[in-house]
Amino acid sequence: MALPKLKLVITLFFLQALFTSHTSIQAAPSNSDIFREYIGAEFNNVKFSDVPINPNVEFHFLLSFAIDYDTSGSSPTNGNFNVFWDTTNLGASQVSAIKNDHANAKVGLSLGGDSVNSGSAYFNPSSIDSWVSNAVSSLTSIIHQYNLDGIDIDYEHFKSDPNTFSECIGRLIKTLKDNGVIQFASIAPFDDDVVQSHYLALWRSYGHLIDYVNFQFYAYDQSTTVSQFIDYFEAQSSNYPGGKVLASFSTDGSGGLSPENGFFTACNRLKSEKNLHGIFVWSADDSKKNGFRYEKQSQALLASPH
Repeated sequence: MALPKLKLVITLFFLQALFTSHTSIQAAPSNSDIFREYIGAEFNNVKFSDVPINPNVEFHFLLSFAIDYDTSGSSPTNGNFNVFWDTTNLGASQVSAIKNDHANAKVGLSLGGDSVNSGSAYFNPSSIDSWVSNAVSSLTSIIHQYNLDGIDIDYEHFKSDPNTFSECIGRLIKTLKDNGVIQFASIAPFDDDVVQSHYLALWRSYGHLIDYVNFQFYAYDQSTTVSQFIDYFEAQSSNYPGGKVLASFSTDGSGGLSPENGFFTACNRLKSEKNLHGIFVWSADDSKKNGFRYEKQSQALLASPH
C-alpha cells in the first residue's frame, strides 16, 4: 500500500509545481500602456490641458508635492500634509475638468520630494502610530478635496531608519486602499544607498500593495548609454521583483539617458522583450518650453501594438 501513496504524493507535487510555475509566469509584469508625468512643482503656470494626452494610453498626472511640513516649509509636521504644488493652475476644478475631458486620465499626488523652502524635505516621524494616523487623516482630506486617484511616495531624505519608513508608508498605503480612498500607489526611488535601503525595506514588507515603481533613471549620470540603461533597468527590476518598474527620463537636463541620446531606442528594446511596463517623465513644468515633444513620442510608443 505504501507505493501507491508515494506515487500519489509525487503526482500531486508535480501538479503543484506545474501550477505554481504557470501562475508565476502569468503574474510577471509585461508591456503596459501606462504613461505618468509629474506636474506643478516649479510654479511656471503649466496646466493639465497644456499636456497632450493620447487616448490609447492610461495617463497619470502626479501633482508635486504634498509634504508634511508647515505651510511656510520650515518645520516637519509628523504626517500632517500640506499642499505645495501650483494650486492656482492645478486646483480641484482643473482636476475634475481634465478627468471629464479624458476618460483615460487619472490624477495622483506625490509625497515628499527633494526639497521644501530651499531646504531638504525630510521624512521625520515622531512615531509610527502618530505619523500614520495624521497622514491618513490629512491625505484623505486632500484627496477628497482635489478629487484625486492615488499617491506616489517620493521621499528622498530621511531622519528615520528603514523599518520605520516601511511601516509608516506601508500602513498608510494599506489603510487608504482598504478605505477606498486611492486606486493606486507608487514609489519613486533612485540609485543611492540610503534611499534604496528605505525603499527596499518598504518593498519587502508591502510590495504587494505598490502598483508602480517610478524608478528615477535620470538620477544616473548624463553620459548613460543605451546598453547601460538596459543594465540599470535589469538591476532595478531585480531589486523590486514582480514590480512594474517604469522607464523614465527628465526634461530638465539633469541626467540619465535622454530622448536625444537613445531613450526611445532603449524603450523599443524593452518593449520587444515584453519588459516596457510604462514610462514616466519629470516633469511637465520643464517640458512646456519644448511643446511636450517627448511626451507625445512616449505615448505613441506605448500605444503602438509593436
